[in-house]
Amino acid sequence: MRFTTAAAMVHELLEAKDEKRLLRYQKQMASYELLIVDELGFVPLSKSGAELLFEVFSQRYERGSTLVYQQSSVPGMDRGSRIGTADRRAADRLTHTSTSGDERRKLPSETGKRKRGSPPNS
Repeated sequence: MRFTTAAAMVHELLEAKDEKRLLRYQKQMASYELLIVDELGFVPLSKSGAELLFEVFSQRYERGSTLVYQQSSVPGMDRGSRIGTADRRAADRLTHTSTSGDERRKLPSETGKRKRGSPPNS
């Protein structure tokens, strides 16, 4: 398992690229059973950084679990026109087989409803 922020991962990816060890770093990221990336969208990413992050997500696709935390209340995150091509591709790769925390189903006790055939609460 590996936990990192999106900005830290992009920094490490760019550093690895500059030091000619990008392939080794990407293989390392692909090898984790679970990769947790926090604060995606919190700090704007450069085009090259977003492309490298997309590559990591693509390499992990259907090989390992990737958990991404994103604050939906971050200013500008709801404006699709401000998202770059690399960001859209990364978002597409992530959301293709994803489940959003906002899609949590409410329990019958939370909605006040009960299942058909179940006894009423006394």
